[in-house]
Amino acid sequence: MIVYNETKGLFIQDVRTNVIATKILNSIREKGLNAGQEREFAAWQNSMQFMRNIVDDSDIDDNVQIAIEYNIPQTSKRVDFIISGANEKGEANIVIVELKQWTKAEVVDDDMHFCVRTFVANDNRIVCHPSYQAYSYSRFLVNYSQVIHTDGIHLVPCAYLHNYQPKYKYALSDEIYKDWYSSAPFFIMDEAQKFNDFVKKYVTKQSPKGDLLYLIDNGRIKPTKSLQDALSTMVKGTPVFDLLDEQAVCFDICIRTMLQCQKDHKKRTILVQGGPGTGKSVLAVNLLMHFINCGLNAAYVTKNSAPRQAFLSILTGNRAANIAQINQLFRSPFGLSRAPTNSYDCLIVDEAHRLVKKMYGDWSGENQVKECIDASLLTIFMLDEDQAVTTKDIGSVREIKGWCEKLGSNLIIREETKLTSQFRCNGSDAYIQFVDNLLQRGKETLFTPLSELNYDFRVYDDATKMRDDLRIINSINNKARMVAGYCYDWNVKNRRGNVDISLPGGFQAKWNLENDKIWAINPKSFEEVGCIHTAQGLEFDYVGVLIGKDLTFDNKNGLVITDKTAISTDDKSSGIRNARDDEARRLILNTYKTLFTRGQKGCFVYCEDNNLRDYFRAMINH
Repeated sequence: MIVYNETKGLFIQDVRTNVIATKILNSIREKGLNAGQEREFAAWQNSMQFMRNIVDDSDIDDNVQIAIEYNIPQTSKRVDFIISGANEKGEANIVIVELKQWTKAEVVDDDMHFCVRTFVANDNRIVCHPSYQAYSYSRFLVNYSQVIHTDGIHLVPCAYLHNYQPKYKYALSDEIYKDWYSSAPFFIMDEAQKFNDFVKKYVTKQSPKGDLLYLIDNGRIKPTKSLQDALSTMVKGTPVFDLLDEQAVCFDICIRTMLQCQKDHKKRTILVQGGPGTGKSVLAVNLLMHFINCGLNAAYVTKNSAPRQAFLSILTGNRAANIAQINQLFRSPFGLSRAPTNSYDCLIVDEAHRLVKKMYGDWSGENQVKECIDASLLTIFMLDEDQAVTTKDIGSVREIKGWCEKLGSNLIIREETKLTSQFRCNGSDAYIQFVDNLLQRGKETLFTPLSELNYDFRVYDDATKMRDDLRIINSINNKARMVAGYCYDWNVKNRRGNVDISLPGGFQAKWNLENDKIWAINPKSFEEVGCIHTAQGLEFDYVGVLIGKDLTFDNKNGLVITDKTAISTDDKSSGIRNARDDEARRLILNTYKTLFTRGQKGCFVYCEDNNLRDYFRAMINH
């Protein structure tokens, strides 16, 4: 989406007359984008002066196009500054510029190849290296814009940090970021002339093809051959994505339905239902790969970032360059409210029970179920209503049915789209039934003694001992993690101390770091406890669950008791503390069922409530 797009001559005039920031703001508001806060307005005022100095050169024709805050199609990402035109040979070029007002930055960690630490938004934060940002934007356009390939348009990513002090350049130039600054050079405070020379290598006059950005913005968006080839190479030899039994049947139904949609251009929605460990996510990724290889515009969608990051890491071997190549295939529902109807051929929505009515900051958003169905010709929802864990979670059969009727999408719910075979928890459906019985979730299920299941379920008196045992297991293949529900405070995040969770016996731990998007596979993250939002949609060999005071046992009546008042007051997402008692009970039990079913081989449990601990042990030995 084009926000500000003028000739170089008009851009310079807008900066000189001090109207540039107001023009950008007015255009952004007209287009309903989430931007224009006071901090951004000040940044435009400041940075545009520096960019004027770069392009205000007699060697650069006044008819060269300047674009600001270009919204990349089908994303919420915006490119700060674009200079488009042609070089002296008449070759069409677009220079993509990521602008930063930083004065310094530092390397975060040798294992974090995308990120630097710098002072932004009144705090020291971990953010993307500016060269990577510019490079990733260019890769999206190259991978999806047909016009770039048919019209021979060359994209040139770079970054300009006009306030950055030369004595700190070494941090941005560290060897771990070489892939990014080799592909997208960065320029700092004392390199204005160097940056000017760089721009003039690619753009000095108007392109004979006209307004290049307009051509891209109005051209067809679909996966290009380069993206298909990259994905095929990464997937080859990755057995974790093999389809089994009913997964394969459901896969064929989805493929056939997509073919019908292509023939008659009628909207359809498929509802794939299944409990934890039934292979919904594996099916979702297989469908994504198939549709992309067929040249269809498809994406894998989850509200939680953890499953997206986990699949990206598996597919790419966690290689930074590979992640940049296919990152755009894995997206959040954020921003879909602005996507034109049927702009996607297929959206595959995993963890659909976690969709919400309105996401923070999504100004034009109304309902994420609606927006997924509207934006796509075929929408495939992967749903398990028993894994809704907040009062905001609206994904349900009823909600999906309602929006299908309103948007004219034919809803497909069949027995063949219900996944029941268990591929987690050692393939035991009986373990899921055991958990339902253990938590007294109100469902009548067959009782199978745990002793008859090939599953390692242990109850601990000491959380430190549980962690020690898990640490030994994790040292083998890095596939054990600790998780907990909503009842522990976020002290570290809120600067109230260095520990979040303290339990009898000396156990202390922190919640997983906000910026660690690969907590599930990062070897350094074992000591941190994952919250439900981080763990949901993921699986490990072994999981250790810390149960707080929100779950206790009444010996007199033989009942599992939930207590919404024990939920941490730091919890701003679940809504459990203020929910009706029956709703709060449902969400607390859903939370612990979800955590209990993250382990493929075993689940270790520590309960703060002694009675609950004794009850669990009695159930194990039943």
